Amino acid sequence: MPRPTVHSTPFGSVHGTQTRLWTLDSGTGVRAEVLTYGASLHRLTVPDTEGTPASVVRSLPALDDYAAKHPYFGAVVGRYANRIAHGRFTLDGAEHHVPANDRGHALHGGPDGFHTKVWDAEPDHGDGTASVRLSLHSPDGDMGFPGALDSTVTYTIDTDGTLAVDYASVTDRATVVNLTNHAYFELTGGGDVLGHLLEVDADAYLPVDDDGIPLGRQDPVGGTPFDLTEPRVIGERLGTDDGQLRAAGGFDHCWVLRDAGAGLRRAARLTAPGAARVLEVWTTEPGIQVYTANQLDGSYTDGAGRRHDRHGSVCLETQHLPDSPNRPEWPSTVLRPGGTGRSRTELRFPHLSG
Repeated sequence: MPRPTVHSTPFGSVHGTQTRLWTLDSGTGVRAEVLTYGASLHRLTVPDTEGTPASVVRSLPALDDYAAKHPYFGAVVGRYANRIAHGRFTLDGAEHHVPANDRGHALHGGPDGFHTKVWDAEPDHGDGTASVRLSLHSPDGDMGFPGALDSTVTYTIDTDGTLAVDYASVTDRATVVNLTNHAYFELTGGGDVLGHLLEVDADAYLPVDDDGIPLGRQDPVGGTPFDLTEPRVIGERLGTDDGQLRAAGGFDHCWVLRDAGAGLRRAARLTAPGAARVLEVWTTEPGIQVYTANQLDGSYTDGAGRRHDRHGSVCLETQHLPDSPNRPEWPSTVLRPGGTGRSRTELRFPHLSG
C-alpha cells in the first residue's frame, strides 16, 4: 500500500531569511508543493483520467517573483481575506485602521499581510497521511489589527489524493480573523477556464459596488449569471450582459453557501473539458469568493514560461463574508482570548476514484 511522504528542500533567501519548499506526496499520483513564503501552494500535481500528471494551480518561477508584488498566487491571505471597507472597523467600541491597498479599501489583510511573511514549518505523519504545519506570529497592531495573533495552517495529503487545509488561530485580545488560500485553478495544465464547468452550492450571492465592497444584501442567484446551482460553462456565464459582471470584468463575488454552520460540506465543483480532471472544494466556511482572474494580463509567467492571462484560471476562496467586521448581521469573524478560530477546506479529485 503506498504511503504518503513529506520532505523539504531550500527555496532561497528573502530579507536574510531562508525559505523552504515542502513536498507532500500521496504515493498515488497527487503531489502538493508548499512554500514557507506566504504559506503558498506552489504546485498541486494531479493525474487526469488517463494518468497524465499536470499542476492544477498557477505558480510563479522563483522566490524573487513571490517576494515581489503579485496578485496572491497560491498564498494564504490574512489577517482578513477579501475586503474591509475603507480599511476601518469598530470592535468593542474602538476603531481600527488597516492600510488601504485596493481602491481605498483594505484587501487581504493590507499590503504587508500574511502573504508576505515567512512562516515556520514542521512535518508530521498520520495514519495514511502526510502533513506540513506552518505557523506565524502576528504582533499586536500588525497592519492595524488589534491583538497578538498566532495562526497555523496545516496542509495534509492522503492516499485518496485529497489535500486538506486546516486553519487555526488564537489571540490575546479581541480581533477579527478570516484566512483563506488564494490558489488560481486551471485543470487542463496549460489552457484557460472558459470551457470549464463550474457549480457552486449556493442560492444567493453578494452584489458589490464598483470598488468590490458588498452592497449589504444577499441576492438570489436565480435568473442571473450567478446561478451556478447546476454546472455551467464559465465562458458562457462571463459572456452574459450583466452590470455586476461588467463592473468586475467577470466574477469577483462571494457566494453565500447553503447550510452555514453545518460543518464540512461541498462548496464548489470545477470540471475540465471532457471531465479529464474534476475538483471539488469542501469547506466549513459560510462563503466562497469566485474570482476569474479578471485583472491578470499575461505579465506574470510560470517556471515554463506560460503566461497567466485574463480568465485563464479561477480562484475558489473559502472564507467568511467580505467586510463582515462592518456587517453585524453576517456570521461573526471576531476571535477572543480563550477561543480558537478554526476552519477546514478540502480539495478533492473525484475523477481519481471513478
